[in-house]
Amino acid sequence: MKHIYKGLVLCATLAFAYTHTAAQEPLVDMLEATQADTLSKVQVAFRSIDQRDLLGGVSVIDMKEMSEKAYTSNSLGFVDNVVGGFNGNIWGNTEYLVIVDGMVRDANNVLPHEIDQITLLKGASAVVLYGPRAAKGVISITTKRGEIGDLRINIHANTGFYTPKSYPKYLGSAEYMTLYNEARANDGLAANYSQEDIFNHASGSNPYRYPNFDMYSSEYLKKAYNRSEAIAEISGGSEKVRYYTTTGYYRESSLLKVGKTEDNYVSRFFVRGNVDMQLHKFITAQADANVTFYDSYSANVDWWGQTATLRPHLVTPFIPLSYIEATDQNSLNAVLNSSYLQDGKFFFGGTQQHPTNPVADAYAAGDSKFVSRQFQFNTRFDVNLSPLLKGLYFRAKYGIDYASTYNQGYSNSYATFAPTWSNYNGEDIISSITQYGKDEKSGTENISNSAYRYTYNVSGQFDYQNTFNEDHNVFGMILANAWQTQRSGHYHRTTNANLGFQASYNYQHKYYADFSVAMPYSTKLPTGNRVAFSPTVTLGWNLANEKFLENSIFDNLMLTASVGIINQDLDITASDNEDGYYLYKTVVQKGGWYSWGDNGGLAATEFQRGNNPDMTYVKRKEFTAGLRGSMWSNLINFDINFFTSKMDGGLVRPGSLYPNYFTQIGYLSSSIIPYVNFNVDQRTGFDFSVYANKKVGEVDLTLGVSGMYYKSTAKKRDENIEFSYLSAVGRALNGYWGLESEGFFRDEAEITSAPTQTFGDVKPGDIRYKDQNNDGKIDDNDRVFLGRWDSPLMSGINLTVKWRDFTFFAMGNLYLGGHGMKDNSYYWMSGDSKYSEIARNRWTPETAATATYPRLTTTNGANNLRTSDFWIYKNDRFNLSQVQLTYAMPQNVLRGTFIKGLSFFANANNLLMIAKERKVLEMNVGSAPQTRFYQLGFKGTF
Repeated sequence: MKHIYKGLVLCATLAFAYTHTAAQEPLVDMLEATQADTLSKVQVAFRSIDQRDLLGGVSVIDMKEMSEKAYTSNSLGFVDNVVGGFNGNIWGNTEYLVIVDGMVRDANNVLPHEIDQITLLKGASAVVLYGPRAAKGVISITTKRGEIGDLRINIHANTGFYTPKSYPKYLGSAEYMTLYNEARANDGLAANYSQEDIFNHASGSNPYRYPNFDMYSSEYLKKAYNRSEAIAEISGGSEKVRYYTTTGYYRESSLLKVGKTEDNYVSRFFVRGNVDMQLHKFITAQADANVTFYDSYSANVDWWGQTATLRPHLVTPFIPLSYIEATDQNSLNAVLNSSYLQDGKFFFGGTQQHPTNPVADAYAAGDSKFVSRQFQFNTRFDVNLSPLLKGLYFRAKYGIDYASTYNQGYSNSYATFAPTWSNYNGEDIISSITQYGKDEKSGTENISNSAYRYTYNVSGQFDYQNTFNEDHNVFGMILANAWQTQRSGHYHRTTNANLGFQASYNYQHKYYADFSVAMPYSTKLPTGNRVAFSPTVTLGWNLANEKFLENSIFDNLMLTASVGIINQDLDITASDNEDGYYLYKTVVQKGGWYSWGDNGGLAATEFQRGNNPDMTYVKRKEFTAGLRGSMWSNLINFDINFFTSKMDGGLVRPGSLYPNYFTQIGYLSSSIIPYVNFNVDQRTGFDFSVYANKKVGEVDLTLGVSGMYYKSTAKKRDENIEFSYLSAVGRALNGYWGLESEGFFRDEAEITSAPTQTFGDVKPGDIRYKDQNNDGKIDDNDRVFLGRWDSPLMSGINLTVKWRDFTFFAMGNLYLGGHGMKDNSYYWMSGDSKYSEIARNRWTPETAATATYPRLTTTNGANNLRTSDFWIYKNDRFNLSQVQLTYAMPQNVLRGTFIKGLSFFANANNLLMIAKERKVLEMNVGSAPQTRFYQLGFKGTF
């Protein structure tokens, strides 16, 4: 079997040596396809089929149609709204594969305006031919191609502004200092700040001596920042050659306006070209190329990170020269020698504990430019072998992608000055200055974080399609497919290799049967287990073609059912070996040292894991059923899919299967337990997509509702547990585990009578937890399942209203059933961390009845700041994602001009969120804020 597999791959590879092109349209001579034909075709694995023959587990988005009424900068921006089955994952499976024009590529390297069609391949039968690394779903993107006709030019241009939704709210200096003193008192410590200091910080009389540094001030941040884009598309061609090319550039600025951050930007320049050629009446070819230059410039300052950590009273960014005592020439000279005096009046402030500050960084710490260069090329040819056998084709394609990234820039150091303040006759002056650091510019450009990625794709296939007696439609495919990615920092290449076979039949487009199978090959597995067999079977029945539904309300009604098993190696990984190679091998290494009598120290041998020659693929075992159709002359269109699948054989080192002496824990840790195929995960649910189309007078209305609901369950786990409630079996895969809270301790008497808290000393105002096992202590054995962090139900709603030359489009997304955890630094305040406004709700003896936050502490807060239901919240929400109004200039206005079409649009994105926890969901901590986006643009055709 191994030799046959290698032989087929070699034959396909040799065929590619003389290819000139590659692409995506397959089953008929590509140059004969009209645009109408293209729209009726749906791209599936390694071929396209008529939309009427599409079986279940596949959804398609016509991006040409979408781009006429809605603009997005994200190539996958519509996927979770206009079709069902996607919620950042496909049917609950992450790590989906993205295919662009038949090549494994990144979705963000193709822009929405370049895309002709997006196909969401969800079911096992839909993805099996792509091999083991496609086992969790595939998003197939087909780019636009040229059409026969005169030269056609499309120009797109737009500009818009991002505005922040919200900022975190932190306490000012005086309030922070007051509450910090309270936290020390709670811990039995003396106050850190005097009342006089607190008063001076609160008064604002001298903000340079008593700072109240607000990093969200309008002094440092803009109200909005711009993104602008311009794109040109050129297409046309003859029967011999068709072409499509596009080029464009966008540039986006930033919210910061302090120092060099005002020049921060992100830009992208790209060129794509797709060419279709008729080399011979039996040979068609395609050649595609894409180049993308991506740059991101920024000043060397972690502004957003420091907003969450730098306390407001510690640093004064700028201090006026005028405060320096006139007779202190030494201090004055030290400051005047600085290379970074601002406006000749201000110098950088600092302290021994904080010798730099973010404002000074923005001016003087240098800059960095992230550079990304991506080059992609693919070719394909189709040979019509009908002279040998009617309906027989040979198709081959080859693609190469190369991407490199690096950072370049300059890192500078600078001096800051810590003043010693005095007060003479009621006026503050600087009596002396201490300098920290010095001004240095190396003049040497730094090149760092250099990385590369190289991918090649290769496949070859024989297709056979024919119709017998006008009723029997058959299709067959034999396929060899492989792709490989090499990345810097990874010794092993990511590889996908498989053979494939497909046999499809339908009778009068009424009864359908499809058998698709792949034979994957993976070197992650031991010899003898590297080849597997992945079969799928799908049956379909178009009831609308039956006589008993001849005059019914149904225009189309396709019922499908599918079963399949896909062998995959995506989940053959480990925490200490993400590439997943050689996990079946024993690992032995030299360990610590033992002393044996008079012999001195001797090296011990440590077993890191044992050998498992029986390790095999993880298996996706699935059953699906689908119903797709339309009613009342396309008034209603619907597509519903039910799925239940198991991921069987997840790797684990199962201590429950081996005696405890197989593992030694202590000075020398050693284990001979191997990785074993053991865990089982199950996902069960349904997706749906329903569209209503209605014309009311001059108004065309389309309302679409799509979405997915699924339940994920751990069916089998390696567990050694004493208490059943700790078992993960039967629980959701994506969930929080933590303690169950019972309010705050009110007094010492309650603490004494309560179970022992083992997570640190507790005092009144700390969180009390439930003793789940009644053993008299609170520890990790009292954790319970708290809820899913993902949303089991997600739905997209979109509305299109057309009236004369105006088109209105709106879409929103609904998420229900998920939870979030308030566990970032905005909520978990302890030690010397920055205090947010949440601290105002803290527990004190006076607020014991109304407090919603534990007592403040300068310790690590180990008892309170841990995963529990105290911090959990429901993230149910509805997002109004986009609203757009488009106006198309009437053709009679443009008649007689060189302009063939002209339209203008205005849109807004992320306008509104309706949620109980909206403030929590819309707030970013330690990173740039979430934004709304308002935009104007136009499109012209010439």
